[in-house]
Amino acid sequence: MTRPGSPFFKTGMVLAAVAVLLVSVCMGAAIGETAIPVTIVGQTIANKVWGSGYPVVPLDEGIVWSYRLSRAVVAACCGSALAISGVVLQSLLRNPLADPYILGISAGASTGAVSVAILGLGTSMLSLPLGAFLGALVGFLLISLLAVKTGTGPTAIILAGVAGSQLFNALTSFIVTKAATAEQARGIMFWLLGNLSGVRWPDAYLAVPATLLGLVICLWHSRALDAFAFGSNSAASLGISVLRTQIVVIGASAVMTATMVSIVGSIGFVGLVIPHAARMLVGVRHGVLLPASALIGAVFMILADICSRTLIPGQVLPVGVVTALVGAPVFAVILAKKRERA
Repeated sequence: MTRPGSPFFKTGMVLAAVAVLLVSVCMGAAIGETAIPVTIVGQTIANKVWGSGYPVVPLDEGIVWSYRLSRAVVAACCGSALAISGVVLQSLLRNPLADPYILGISAGASTGAVSVAILGLGTSMLSLPLGAFLGALVGFLLISLLAVKTGTGPTAIILAGVAGSQLFNALTSFIVTKAATAEQARGIMFWLLGNLSGVRWPDAYLAVPATLLGLVICLWHSRALDAFAFGSNSAASLGISVLRTQIVVIGASAVMTATMVSIVGSIGFVGLVIPHAARMLVGVRHGVLLPASALIGAVFMILADICSRTLIPGQVLPVGVVTALVGAPVFAVILAKKRERA
């Protein structure tokens, strides 16, 4: 019998996680207003990747490859990136309510992206992802300074995040109202709620490396994140470079969040709920918690995207609406259970 912690057990868990992720991606490509058999999905992938030459109807092949599969891949990356960012921020700040959305990173990234898209700020120098990243960085720095001025406790940080988020959301609304055309305003407001409708393979080529790089960086610092559970002073006493670790992992979280916001808009509750669910399943050690959160976040976002395309026939809901409808009650249940255990 294979024991937990043995190489065979770890290999089996990795293979099982990969299998779950692949099944979820195939579900995202197969399920929609027009159902497509999983065999057709597999044949389409084989034709495009290996040139297998399976006889697939061109319309089905186009729907799977050009629309649904790229969308499922980006959804998986988005869920993973936001969940990883939530784990990192909750660990560093020792606050269960910390996530990219509450701490203003998502709101700042939205403002940066909208400034580039509508106002054309630095158009010759800034792309949408870079504008989103700069906005996320400015947002987090502003909220950090505000938190330092008002206090360093968890409540101060959360209140600073709420204030910063409201500020950047107001700036975004002002820019859209003042400078956008009616068509731009409709598109931007739908995008800000979380929109995967326009996602194509070029977006996946940006999302996949950003997510993988962020996961690798955070896993590399997993032992340091474990030490932060006892506070920054305890981490420093163990020989961990506190400031460098904070800069690196928060920077990785900002990059992932900004990349996802630039592609799909601002999506809430993923970075807040998924880390708590993962901790209930695998514990608090970040060497396991980070990949578990990434996997759960990826599957959750794919399922949310499927729901956004199928709940209302003939209409696509913003995926952020689905994550909020699911995430808010789930988070309430998690909090209630934690209170009962306390």
